[in-house]
Amino acid sequence: MRNIMSENRIDSNALKAIEGFHTDIVAEVEKAIGSHEWVIVGMKQNPVVTKARKYLFDKGIPFHYIEHGSYFSKWKQRLAIKLWSGWPTFPQVFHKGKLIGGFADLKKYNPPAH
Repeated sequence: MRNIMSENRIDSNALKAIEGFHTDIVAEVEKAIGSHEWVIVGMKQNPVVTKARKYLFDKGIPFHYIEHGSYFSKWKQRLAIKLWSGWPTFPQVFHKGKLIGGFADLKKYNPPAH
């Protein structure tokens, strides 16, 4: 079970801020994982994100890619995704609506080539 602070320990004003933190970005990811078999969420300039994309591409597996910023931009949008998923790094790889983890986890998952 994930260790998440109980809402009864959060001030109502803080809770409103949490609930409204880049909900559009999270909704974009939720929509994508609901309508694509494979989704990779990442960022520019991240070599591990590039490796995950190349891994699926080389296997001929179609995927939907969502990119938000780079090391120098849009870190708050990426933080919203991390807070939502609970996964601390990028890429975040989803298969059939389920988070499988990052690139190392994708390789362990070892989807068959298409």
